[in-house]
Amino acid sequence: MSRPNVIVCLCDQLRAFDVGCYGNDTIRTPHIDRLAKEGVRFDLAVSNNPVCMPARSALLTGQYSRTCMGYLTNYSDGSEMPEYPADNRDWLRDTTLPEAFKAQGYETALFGKWHVQPAPNLVGFDYALFPRVHHRHTGQTFVENTGLGDVVDGFSIDFEAERVNEYLAQDREDPFFMYYNISPPHMPLADAPDKYLQMYDPDEIPLRPNTLVGGKLAYDENWFKIYLWDFLYYQEHLPHTKQLPEGFDLRHLTALYYGLTTWVDDTVGRLMANLEAHGLAEDTIVVFASDHGDNLGSHHAFNKGLLIEESIRVPLIFWGGLAPQANTAQVAQLIDIMPTLLERCGAEVPDTVQGRALGPVLRGERETLEENGAFIETSTGAIGLRTPDHLYGMQLEKDLRTISNDGKCLYDLAADPYEQRNLAGGTDTGLEADFAQQLEQWNAQTPWLGEQNAG
Repeated sequence: MSRPNVIVCLCDQLRAFDVGCYGNDTIRTPHIDRLAKEGVRFDLAVSNNPVCMPARSALLTGQYSRTCMGYLTNYSDGSEMPEYPADNRDWLRDTTLPEAFKAQGYETALFGKWHVQPAPNLVGFDYALFPRVHHRHTGQTFVENTGLGDVVDGFSIDFEAERVNEYLAQDREDPFFMYYNISPPHMPLADAPDKYLQMYDPDEIPLRPNTLVGGKLAYDENWFKIYLWDFLYYQEHLPHTKQLPEGFDLRHLTALYYGLTTWVDDTVGRLMANLEAHGLAEDTIVVFASDHGDNLGSHHAFNKGLLIEESIRVPLIFWGGLAPQANTAQVAQLIDIMPTLLERCGAEVPDTVQGRALGPVLRGERETLEENGAFIETSTGAIGLRTPDHLYGMQLEKDLRTISNDGKCLYDLAADPYEQRNLAGGTDTGLEADFAQQLEQWNAQTPWLGEQNAG
């Protein structure tokens, strides 16, 4: 594959723990499992910022969110966001993944959720079909390239899959880069085909041990309603969102999450079948990942955005032209995807990229790179370092530049995978001091948007 087609398939809010090939024996994800069996699966893959817009921006630029966006969450601090999507390039100012492929003569296309500023055509996409509303699976308004868009019938995931297949069926002389975004298992969990809503028995759903705190299972009526209906509950206050189903608890919630994850898996299977049908499978690289995880009641927390395993751990699989491998040693990250793909396709990696090319690991030449860890930012101001065996964290002050003396954490994930014993300030001061020095140095040296050339 000298100039292969490339597809980055990104789902939303899927944590690695709830995929079959990552060790979950209950959930059914045969198509993702097939990618892992035939490709390279990274067991230790993390999101560099476990919130949608920062994570997606990081993937598209190979940069930390402070560098490519200038802030750490979906919205800038205290100021109103511009109309979505923006028609100016105040964010993602450096070379993006589609721009880099376009410079190599590739066609570039976006399908599915965008949730990035600015508009897709400003950062290198020749074609874009994306939903205007981020979090709904029916009644969705789709924009084709520009404009206000139109409402489509049926489930948006099916509509996107059909349009992806139409794109794959086209005759073309040049290879393509496709950024394909599948919105589930992100909420609203109740907005899905009955097949998936009824697929899993809540009584048979395993829960992570850290969903029990003080002997009590995580429960939050408000969050449960958000998971079920999203903005239709907290913004529109529609009648059907007023009451939870009788007896609804964390097992029911997780069963729905599993169902929508299998919906993602079926959609991945549809993609792979269409590649085969159009004779593209042998000339295409597919990367499957998620932007971040989901807390789903662990530590009695919901949604994402925290410096904990449930928020940051994601599936990451490279498929196509590789010897099968399950890598359990290298910490991979979202910002590594851009340089890895560009290197595999013989393209130059821009100097602005902060991630690392994983090529030597993918090719089986090495089990790990010399640099084996990932730095993580969060919308709460916590920053962290994830190594193969530990997670170390610090808290930034409100200025997001100064490190606080409070909020430190250190977890030995080999001995304590559910992060129930914070070792910060304990006896292993040498290890903690080393992690602190690395994180402080990274925080001081990693520029914020607009500060790259300062000083």
